[in-house]
Order: sequence, then structure tokens, then C-alpha cells
Amino acid sequence: PITRSNIDRHYRIHSDVFSEHDKANVNTPCAFLQLSINAFDYNCHVDLIKLLRQEGKLHRLRKARQKMSELFPLTEEIWLDWLKDEIRLTEDESDREKVYELFERAVKDYVCPEIWLEYVQYSIGGMGAQGGIERVRSIFERALTAVGLHMTKGASIWEAYREFEILLNAQLERIHTLFRRQLAVPLMDMEGTYAEYSDWADDGVPEMVTRQYRRALQQLEKGKPFEEALLVSEPPKLAEYQAYIDFEMKEGDPARVQIIFERALAENCLVPDLWIKYTTYLDRQLKIKDLVLSAHERAVRNCPWTMGLWKSYLLALERHGADHQTVTDVFEKALNAGFIQATDYVEIWQSFLDYLRRRVDFKWSRELDELRAAFARSLDYLKQDVEERFSESGDLSCTIMQIWARIEALHCKNMQKARELWDSIMTKGNAKHANMWLEYYNLERSYGDASHCRKALHRAVQCTSDYPEHVCDVLLNFERVEGSLEDWDAAVQKTETKINRVNEQRVAEKEALQARQEEEKAEHRRKAKADKKGQKKSQKVNRTGDKRKADDEYEQEWGEDAELPSKRLRGEDDFGSTATEELMETESGLFGRRAPPRKTEPPGFRKNQRGSSEAPQQPQDVSKEQRIDENCVFVSNLAFNLDDPEGKLRALFQGCGTVQQVRPVFSMNGVFRGYCYVQFEDRLAVPEALKLDRKEVDGRPMYVSPCVDKNKNPDFKVFKYKTAMEKHKIFISGLPYTCTKETLEDLCKQHGTVKAIRLVTNRSGKPKGLAYVEYENEAQASQAVLKMDGSMLENFTLSVAISNPPSRKMEDKGVPSRLLGAAIRGKGRTQISLLPRSLYRQSTPDAKAENGTVSAPHTTETDGSLSNEDFARMLLKK
Repeated sequence: PITRSNIDRHYRIHSDVFSEHDKANVNTPCAFLQLSINAFDYNCHVDLIKLLRQEGKLHRLRKARQKMSELFPLTEEIWLDWLKDEIRLTEDESDREKVYELFERAVKDYVCPEIWLEYVQYSIGGMGAQGGIERVRSIFERALTAVGLHMTKGASIWEAYREFEILLNAQLERIHTLFRRQLAVPLMDMEGTYAEYSDWADDGVPEMVTRQYRRALQQLEKGKPFEEALLVSEPPKLAEYQAYIDFEMKEGDPARVQIIFERALAENCLVPDLWIKYTTYLDRQLKIKDLVLSAHERAVRNCPWTMGLWKSYLLALERHGADHQTVTDVFEKALNAGFIQATDYVEIWQSFLDYLRRRVDFKWSRELDELRAAFARSLDYLKQDVEERFSESGDLSCTIMQIWARIEALHCKNMQKARELWDSIMTKGNAKHANMWLEYYNLERSYGDASHCRKALHRAVQCTSDYPEHVCDVLLNFERVEGSLEDWDAAVQKTETKINRVNEQRVAEKEALQARQEEEKAEHRRKAKADKKGQKKSQKVNRTGDKRKADDEYEQEWGEDAELPSKRLRGEDDFGSTATEELMETESGLFGRRAPPRKTEPPGFRKNQRGSSEAPQQPQDVSKEQRIDENCVFVSNLAFNLDDPEGKLRALFQGCGTVQQVRPVFSMNGVFRGYCYVQFEDRLAVPEALKLDRKEVDGRPMYVSPCVDKNKNPDFKVFKYKTAMEKHKIFISGLPYTCTKETLEDLCKQHGTVKAIRLVTNRSGKPKGLAYVEYENEAQASQAVLKMDGSMLENFTLSVAISNPPSRKMEDKGVPSRLLGAAIRGKGRTQISLLPRSLYRQSTPDAKAENGTVSAPHTTETDGSLSNEDFARMLLKK
């Protein structure tokens, strides 16, 4: 907020930039005040510099720029403005030296051809001084090294260098050398340079120069697509630069890789990953000290919040032999950089402690004392500064304390200090973890004694809660090797007591979990029952007493997952003739049932579902001659109370092709029976219509299947799911009813490539807790079974097996399904079977266990010349 106290505080901090007049002005711009609150606000620095430059206060402008350059690398635009302002103020040679120093700072922030060009041009103005010409040539050579490979802007430096040498009337060989060097570098418009050299050289272009020129031209052609992509793209062009970098790294020229990295960073200086990639390349490939350390220093100045850059910087300093004070200063800057998570502070402390440990000569105490002091300071820092900021230490497993304890035990032979550290580790909530106790045990085993090993293992057995069996085994094995009989008896008694207590706890937890699951399932069943009851009540009002008991019992026998076969009936045709009966088969692969014959009804007899007005006369079906099965699909599993089924289905299937007719099927009372025929003008519309299978209509999935006459095609099957074992698929049961396809895919793709997932639902579209998952191959499916079977998902235990669905075929083809089904089931629960017992065909034992089936015991046929099947056929024939 703009208050007098903040203004005073700001001017105390930046007293060298602002005058008393500014201090008295309460309407000072917000950029001035914001810097007093946050000195690292980059945009406020930019606004402040622009304001001071507009006012022409060059002295204070210089101070503001100086402060900003200490905190951030400056962009090319800011540097050029600063340099031009300083050049205008140059009066004597001492001022020129200050400008030279400013140029040296400028070229270190980013690789910018414009700044180098300005630098060499400014140096030409001072070539009259002693050693001026050599100084200019030195700056030109440095500029060529830095930006001479810049494909689009590097040519300007080469041309300026040649013009400078021509102006000095230098030796011809020097100018020849510059032409030859430039023609060996792939640069834009290098054809013009070659033509210029051809005109300039009296003896023509040497053959060697021509060959180098052609090779550079080929390299230019390879790089042109990347340059053109950069030219047409919008800033910051990160993707285009990444592609260009990958190309240059494959080519393998370190100088060209470096220049493209520098070009990318000039426009993407706040991308940490790009800095990490660049510094890693320099560390591993170029390994030039000045170049490497400069890149690391610029990286942390641009992205100070990235811990990985500071960590790499510390390693680079140590790798190139920087003095201890420099490494310490960089580390202190890292602590003040403002990392975004607590674990970052733990990692940077670990890196610094590793550096201190590597420089310790354990025969001398000075470095060792410094190392111990650093360990103690790190623990205090994590406890106070980090925990206060993040509400967590970031080092839950006390890694730093573990390293300290191991150093004390290994290098200092100070087990007492190591034990004190481990006592502190265990009091920080780690005593329940078996791996922590075993780590301490291994330390005692390596550098301690048997007594402390035994004591540690006894405490581990008592406190461990995650893997108690493993700890018990370690204790018993230790006593087998080290202990006496009394020690063995004590260990056995302690481990048995622990294991019994753990087993009791696990049983209680398992029972509690099962109880919760049962409660959830019961609640789900209650809700489903209530929904079904409400649906039945609404159907009673609309159906006027038509219960459809046979259909309900048929569904109960086959189960909701068995895709109930639809009833395909033929009603009255357009001429009012009596309907013929027809047996059809849907995708389930089961025979349909024959509808009872009924008399022809007079026109207008049928009522609509509301019973309040007469429904228009609708033909139930057309004759076999008029209906073209190839152009027709059968739609079932529709809601009985569906309003205007003809209109809705016509609109739904209109996108598949021209709908010739939609024929809903009604009961004798005029109630819609939930299925209908849709006939198209063109048979090519049928495959498109079949794609709408399982599409929801008023909250229920409709079943769409081909319309096939079973009398003509008795062997026709369209069930789309295989019923044999599929080793590349798995069957999952016990899923939560709330499980979605996305959740299941995330769970299954951990074990292989998931190609398809099918959640099993009932006829109303509600999930049943079952699913089939298809993998790319058998190995992945087997791996999924091993890993997922018995696992938990939302407190539900999953059962996973290789897919082996039950067969959808009838058990006896000799007896018609409608007769056998009626004999076994009857028309209702109170009716008895009228089929002789000898006609019941015994099922053969399953070859293997199937998903959702139980193998039935095998029974043999009765003795005699005729089998039960033959006898049934003979009886039916008669």
C-alpha cells in the first residue's frame, strides 16, 4: 500500500537513487514503492528505469540500472539503451574505459549479435589510442567466436571485420583469410559472399575454398527449415528451438550446439528445463571452465527458484576447483533463493554436506569440525526455517541424520555419537518402520557390537508395525548365529507374542473392512430395490395389469449379465390380417419365444400408454413378403413407458439412413412392450444402425441387433463377445459400483497396454461390479492377474482371472428351447414341470472353470438302445 511509512522505508533502501523532491512527493508511482516490499520484482525494475529515462535523470538512472543488473541478467534491449546512454556521456579516455567495462558485462548476460556489433563499432572509434587497432581486432575475434556461427545474424560481424581490414589497407592475405573463414561457415546469403569473393580475388576462388563453401552450403540447406520455422512462429518459440537443438546435437558440432542453445535462452530465459539441458551438455561435452561456470551462474540468476540448477552449480564449482569461500557463498545464495517445496532445502543441504565431506581429511580436526557444525546447522535450519514455512521438515526419513551417523561410525569410529543420532531419528516417528530399524541394525552389525545389535532388534520387534514378520526373522537368524540358548528362548517368546498380536489386529481390521463393504453393498441393494419398486409402480399405472411374468423369470434364470434375448414377434400387417409367428435370435445367441396367437382387433381398439386418448392405428408388422430382413434391425430393452417410441426411434436412426418405417410392438391392452422393428430403404444403413447398440434411451441402454428369420437361418449367431477362453483378456469382479471406465483404465494400464475395457451392466444400464479388460498380449494379462488379484480399490477387494465367459448355447439342441425352457421353469413359480424326468439332459462337465460358472457333476445316460435325446425327438415328432 502507498503509505508514508512505506515511502520512507523505500527511500532509506534506495536513498542513492531518489532525491528529497521524490521523497516528499506522496504521489510517487507504485513501481517505486513495490521495490521496497519486494526487491526481486523484475517488472517494477523495468518500470522504474523507463520512468527515470523519460525524466532524463541519467545519474539516478545509472544507479537503478546498476541495482537491477546485480539481481537479474538484463535483456538485449535494456543493455543497448544503457550502453547508448553511457556512450553519449563519454568525454575522455577514462570514461571510455568505463564503457568498455560495461560492454564486457553486457556480453556475459546473453549472446546477442547486436550487442557485439555495437561493441566492435565502439572500439573502432578508439583505435587511435596506443594499441587500439590490436584491441579492435581482439574484440572482433571474440565476437566471431561468440556469434560468428549465428546463421541469420552472424554475417554482419564478418562483413564489419572485413570492412575494417579493408579500411586499414591491411595485407591482402588477411582479407583473403577472412573471406575463406566466412565461406566455411553456413550463413544466410552466403552465395552473395562467394560472388563477392570471386570478384575480389584476381586469381579466382581456390579449389579448397570452393569445397569448403559447398559443404557449408549443404549444412545451410539442412538448417534452413528450422530457421524458417523460427521466422514464422510467435515468441517464445520454445518448441521450434527444442527441435533445432535436437538437430544440432545429432550433428555433433559443439560450437553450433552452443550457439543454438544461447539463441533459445535469449528468448526463453525463464525456462528451467532449458537451462538444465544446456548446463548438462556443457558439463559433459565441452568442460571449459569459464564457459561452464558462466552458464551455471546465469542459470541461477534467471531461475533462482529451481533447486536443481543450484545443485548443479555447486557440483560444477567443485569439479573445476573453485575455492572454498566461493562454493560457500553460492550455497548461502541458494538458501535465500526461495525454493517452492521443503524437500528442495533438504537436497541443497545434502549437496553442500557432500561437498564438505569430500574435502575433509579425517586426520585433521579443522575440516571435520566444520563438517559437524554444518550438519548441526542443517538440522536446526530444517527444524526452524523450513518447518515454519512449509509446516513440514521435508526430511521425514531423517536422511541427513542417517548420513551423519554413518560418517561418525565409519570415518570417526564414534559409535556413541552415531547411536545418539539414531535415537533422535527413532523419536521423530520412524520407530514403526521396519526398514529404519534394519538400517540401524546393519550399522551396529558393521561398526558396533552384538549386544547393541540384539537390543536394536528387540526394540524393532516391539515397535514395528508395517513388516513385523521380517523383523522377527532377522532377530531369530541373529540369535542362531550369535546367541545362547537363553537368548534364543527370549527371542522366540518375543516374536511369537508379537506375531499373535499382529494376526489378531489384522483379523479385526479385515472383519471391519468386510463389514463396511457389506454395508455399502446392502445400501446399494436397498437403493436399487427402491428404484425398481418405484419403476414397477409407474409401470402398473401405464401397463393396466400386464405383468410380463414369463419375461421376468426368463431374465432371472439367465442373470442380468446374460443379455436377455429379445422377443421377435409379427403382429398385424397393414391389411389387418392375423400375424404369423416367428422365432428370431438376437446377439445373445438364444432362441426367441413364440407369442400367443390372438384375434384381429378392430381399428382404434388399442389405447396409448396414458389410456386417455386413442392411439393411431399402427401395424404390428408386415408380411414376410413385404418386410425385408436385410434392411431391418430389431430394437429391444426399451422402457415400457417410453413416450412416442415411433417418433423417438425415427429421429434416433435417421442419421444411419432413410427410415422407411418404425413398427413398435404393443400388447393386447395397447401397452408398448419395449421393442420394435426399424426398416430402412437401403441395406447399407443397417451396419450404421448396429453401431447404436447399447446407446442410452431415457436412461436405459437399447439393444440393436440384425433382423434375421430363424426359420431360414437356424445357425445364425451375432453375439459379439467370445465365449471361449481369451488369454489376453482378464475378468474383474468385486468392483465398486461407482467405478468408471477411466478409473479402471488407470488401474490396469500399470501392468500393460490396455486395448479395450467393457463394464458389465444390467438391462437398466446400472453397473454390476464386473468388467472385462483386453490387453495387448497374454504376458501382460497374466502379469495383471498376478498383481491385481486380491488388491483393493475403494475398500473393495478385487478378484481377477483370465477371461473365460460361460457358454451362451442351449444345453440340449434336441429339444426346442421354448419347450425345454417351459418344462424346466414352467410359466410361474407355482407351476410344476410337465416334461418327463427322463428327458432332462444332464450337462457335461465344464472343461475348465468359467467366469461366473461352477462345473456340474457328470451323470451318465440310462442304459438302453435309445438315448434321452433320441427319445425326446421321437416323442415330439409323434
